[in-house]
Amino acid sequence: MGAPIAVDHVLSVDDWMTGSAAAIEAEADHLTQLDSAIGDGDHGINMTRGMRAVTAALDDADEPAPGKRLILAGKTLVSTVGGASGPLWGSALRRAGRSVGDGALDGPGLVAALDAALAAVQELGAAEPGDKTMVDALGPAVAALRERLDAGDALGDALAAAADAADEGARATTPMQARKGRASYLGERSVGHQDPGATSTALIIRALGGALVTPG
Repeated sequence: MGAPIAVDHVLSVDDWMTGSAAAIEAEADHLTQLDSAIGDGDHGINMTRGMRAVTAALDDADEPAPGKRLILAGKTLVSTVGGASGPLWGSALRRAGRSVGDGALDGPGLVAALDAALAAVQELGAAEPGDKTMVDALGPAVAALRERLDAGDALGDALAAAADAADEGARATTPMQARKGRASYLGERSVGHQDPGATSTALIIRALGGALVTPG
């Protein structure tokens, strides 16, 4: 029997949410511009408000388990973010938290959590790849993370690949015609605009890489 494989890093939920909040706030105007073209024009404002509320809720919470902190983040987004993003991300994080439970968010745990998050989004939004939604960023990110970890990459490198896949997925929504959400009401007029939900999702995935800590 070989030596056990050392865990190089684990994810800090608080650092992920703080990094996500900073990234969303920095790009809020851009997200609003994207949403003004094919949605309600409030995506940047809503997500900024929601992520601020999440970081405040986590600051006040004593529960250390990462799974329960993800569930708290999800509940907070549902209660503070309007439109579709609150319920979708809220469901995603709550499902991810239940997947983690009391375990650590190491590589396998993070893959399982994000896979659960993706399933929750697809169930609630009835969205598939190519529908011009956040699934088009989240799905490729999960697949890339799993592939790179299965190949033996360190978690940080695998998350960088996942972030690149999410960015590419978000950009790929530009030529798509929306089939879900408010943008779908525009029909062919939704073509030529990058999806705001996929764009903010790519920002949140990118923030994962800055939230790794050494276990112990």
